[in-house]
Amino acid sequence: MGRRTDGLGTAPLRPVQIAYHVPDPAAVAVRFARELGWGPFYLMEHIPLDTCLYRGRPAAFDHTSAYGQAGDLMVELITQHDDNPSVLRDVFAAGETGVHHVACFVPDLQAALNDFRAKGYAIALEASTRGTSFAMVDAVSSVGHMLELYEPGAGLRRFYDFVKRQAQGWDGVNAVRRLAP
Repeated sequence: MGRRTDGLGTAPLRPVQIAYHVPDPAAVAVRFARELGWGPFYLMEHIPLDTCLYRGRPAAFDHTSAYGQAGDLMVELITQHDDNPSVLRDVFAAGETGVHHVACFVPDLQAALNDFRAKGYAIALEASTRGTSFAMVDAVSSVGHMLELYEPGAGLRRFYDFVKRQAQGWDGVNAVRRLAP
């Protein structure tokens, strides 16, 4: 197999997270913990963004997410607090549930976005929070959901490792734990 020359590096995209759009992340986290054994979930409400571009234009994105673990894969439960145009509303109405995006680490976010643009994909979101930049590629027509991309910086890796460690040996008690955004 030859070396890849695009912005995705030498390996194919590897999912590290699956995200479900849900009306109430805390309630769904309790249900997923009880029915599927996933968790515990860490709830961050009204996550502040330092920057946010929705389809190339400045935008607000008021959302809440709960993060838990299902084996080696992180699970995100995400909702939006208004009906403003957004990457969530592109796919789901407020009360609907389903897979919204799959997240992948990339070695160089801007190179990966340039590669997706060159392949004809629209970049639906470019944002940053707490020094972590991330983006969502609109891949709904080709794979049925958005693709979230970000570089695996130290802070992000610590968060992923924290959620995974908390799931090891978890007894199913206290399925939802609040974190300050």
